[in-house]
Amino acid sequence: MTDHLPDPLPGSGHADLSAVPGGVVADATAAVADPAAPAASDASDVATAPAGKYDADLDRLFGAGGPLAPAVGTFKPRRSQTEMAKAVAQAIADQQVLMAEAGTGTGKTFAYLVPALLWGGKTIVSTGTKNLQDQLFLRDIPTVRAALRAPVSVALLKGRSNYVCHFHLERTLQNGRLTSRDDVGHLREISRFIKMTSSGDKAELAKVPESATVWNLVTSTRDTCMGAECQYYQDCFVMKARREAQQADVVVVNHHLFFADVALKDTGVAELLPSANTIIFDEAHQLPDTATLFFGQSVSTSQVLELCRDVLAEGLAHARGGPDWAKVVTVVEKAARDLRLSFGDGNLRLSLPQIMPTSQFFPALEKLKDELSGMITVLEENAARAETVEACRVRAIELAAAFEGWRPDPKAKASEQAVLWAEAFSSSLQLHKTPLSIAPIFASQREGTPRSWIFTSATLAVKNDFKHFSDQLGLTGEPAKTWPSPFDYENQGILYVPTGLPEPQAAVYTDAVVDAALPVIEAAGGRTFFLCTTIRAVNKVAERLRAEFAERGWDFPLFVQGERGRTELLDSFRNAGNAVLVGSQSFWEGVDVRGDALSLVIIDKLPFAPPDDPVLAARIEVMEKQGLNGFMHHQLPEAIITLKQGAGRLIRDVEDRGVLMICDPRIITKPYGRRIWQSLPSFKRTRVQEDVIRFFREGPGEEAGQDAA
Repeated sequence: MTDHLPDPLPGSGHADLSAVPGGVVADATAAVADPAAPAASDASDVATAPAGKYDADLDRLFGAGGPLAPAVGTFKPRRSQTEMAKAVAQAIADQQVLMAEAGTGTGKTFAYLVPALLWGGKTIVSTGTKNLQDQLFLRDIPTVRAALRAPVSVALLKGRSNYVCHFHLERTLQNGRLTSRDDVGHLREISRFIKMTSSGDKAELAKVPESATVWNLVTSTRDTCMGAECQYYQDCFVMKARREAQQADVVVVNHHLFFADVALKDTGVAELLPSANTIIFDEAHQLPDTATLFFGQSVSTSQVLELCRDVLAEGLAHARGGPDWAKVVTVVEKAARDLRLSFGDGNLRLSLPQIMPTSQFFPALEKLKDELSGMITVLEENAARAETVEACRVRAIELAAAFEGWRPDPKAKASEQAVLWAEAFSSSLQLHKTPLSIAPIFASQREGTPRSWIFTSATLAVKNDFKHFSDQLGLTGEPAKTWPSPFDYENQGILYVPTGLPEPQAAVYTDAVVDAALPVIEAAGGRTFFLCTTIRAVNKVAERLRAEFAERGWDFPLFVQGERGRTELLDSFRNAGNAVLVGSQSFWEGVDVRGDALSLVIIDKLPFAPPDDPVLAARIEVMEKQGLNGFMHHQLPEAIITLKQGAGRLIRDVEDRGVLMICDPRIITKPYGRRIWQSLPSFKRTRVQEDVIRFFREGPGEEAGQDAA
C-alpha cells in the first residue's frame, strides 16, 4: 500500500523547503551539521545546547505562523516539541543514536516526522502496534507531508498474516472445510474483497473481525508460503507490499515485523535495512520485550498438529496411491498430544530445571522427535509428487530441528545464555529458548553502514535515568534526552493512595480495593479505567462491580476486557460518557481517551512481573552473580515504566482533569516507594478520600487538599 505525491525528488526522500509556507528555506543536501548537542535530561538543558544545522528552520515550521498550525486545527506551538524535533534533526544529520523521552502531550509524532520527512532520506518508522501503524500511515504522515509539501512517497508494510493469500483462499473455497455459519459468511466477504482491494490488507475489511478464525485459512505463514513457485506469485499482496516498501522514501512497519525479520529474514524489512538512512522506533519502551521474543526460539505442539492436518490433505490430494496418510499423521498427532498431557491439567510455566527428571515430559519429547522423523522419511519418498508435499517436508524438518534444539548450549557464556522453559495452555505446549540478554544481538544489528537510530516514547527513563532501557538494548553511553509534558499536572490531577488496605498478597486484597474504589467511582460519575495486573483480578473486580452497581442502582455502563474486542470496548466507553472499563495489560498503554469520558484511573497493584516467570528468574540469577541487586536493577525499573504507562492514560489534553488512584500500599510503606511516585507526573498527592470527592465535586479551578504521600 503506497501513497504518492506527484514529482518526488529523484532518488531522495529529502524535501526542498523553499516551497513550504512561511518562507523557510533550507539546503536539504548540505554537508553534515555541527557536532550534536550534549545529552540533556530535560528541556532546559537542551535549550542551552549549541544551535543545530536545522534549528532556525524548525523554529519557523513549529512556530505560530508555520505551516503546521493551519494543517492541524488544534495545533499550538510547544517548546518541548520544537526542541525534540531539533534533537532528532541533529541525530539524523550526524547519523547518531538518540533516546528521546517525550512526556504525554509533547507531540512527539510530529517532532520526529517533520525532520524525518525533510532530511531523513530513506526512513523506516516502527511503531508498537498495527493500530498505531495504521494511524501513522493514514493520518499523521499525510497531514505532516501535506503541510510541508514534502514530495516523499510512503508505504505501509505488515506481516504476511495481514494479507489475503490468493492460493490459500482458493484452496479454502475448494475444500469446503468450514463448519460455522459465521465462517461461511466471512469467507464470502473475503472473496468479494479480494476482487476490489489493491492492498489485500485485512484491516480494510471491517465486516470480518480481525479475530475471525477464517483468516488463518486464507492467509499464508512462512511455512505455508509457496514463494516464487506459487501460480499467484505475480499478484501476491505480500510481494506487492514489499516491492512498494523497497521503492518508498518512508516505510511504516511495527516492532514485531522489524524483529521477526531480523530473526527470520521473512518480512521484507531485511531488504530495506541496507538502504535505510534513518530508523525511528516509536513506543520504543516495548522494544526489549519484542526483541527478546523474536531473538529467542519457540516451537509448539499446535504447529505439529497444523502440519499433520496439511500433510493429510496434501497426501490424499497428490499421493493417494502411496502410504496410508491417515496412519502416518495419527501417530505424530498422538505424540504431540501426549507431550502436552505430560504437563497435566491447567496453564503453567516451568523452566527446564523445574521439570522433575522423572517427569513423563522427557520420554514424551523423545517419542515426538521419533515420530516426526518417521513422517519426514515418508514425505521424502513422496516429495516429488507435488510442490505442496515438498513444502510439508521442509516444514517437518524445521520443526524437528526446533525440538532438537531445545537443549542447553554448554559453550555459551553465563551472560549470553538462553533460558529454556515450557508453557502449557489448555490444548498446546510451547517450548521456548529465550536469550537472557538481547544487547549483544541488537548491537550487532546496528553495526555496519552508519545511519541514525531514534528511540522515542513517553516512558524510557526512571526519574530521567535511561540506564535500564539503554543497558537492555546495548545503547550504553549513547545520547539521551527528556522533554517534560506541557500539561499542568499539579492543577489537573491528584495522586490518591488510600489508607487501610491490606498487603497485596492477602486473600481479601481485591475485595478491599473494590471497597475503597466504590465511593471514588461514584464521585467521578463513572468515567473510570480500572486497571488490573492480572486477568484473574479483572474478572473478580468486574464481578464485584456488576453486583455493587445493581445493588446501589448506579447507572454506570460496565465494560470488561475479553467480553468484546479492544477497539469496540473503547468506542463504547467513549460514547457512554459515564462508563467504567475494567482491563488488564492491553489497556495500560496505547489507549487515548480525551475529555470528560475518563476522569479516574484506578490501578490495583504495582505492576511487578510475576515472580515465577522463568526468564525473569534466570536474568536475576545472572545479575546477582555479577553483584547487582535483581530487584532494584531490573524488576523495579520495569514496574515503574509500566506504571508510568498506566498513569499516562489519565491526562491526555490540556483541559483534562482527573484522579490517579494507586491502591497498592507498598508505594508508601516500602523504601523503594519514593522512587516510584517520584517518577510519576507531578500531581498533588493525598491519602484522604474526602479530598478526592471534593476535587470531583468542585470541578475545574478549585483547589483540592494535599497530603504528601
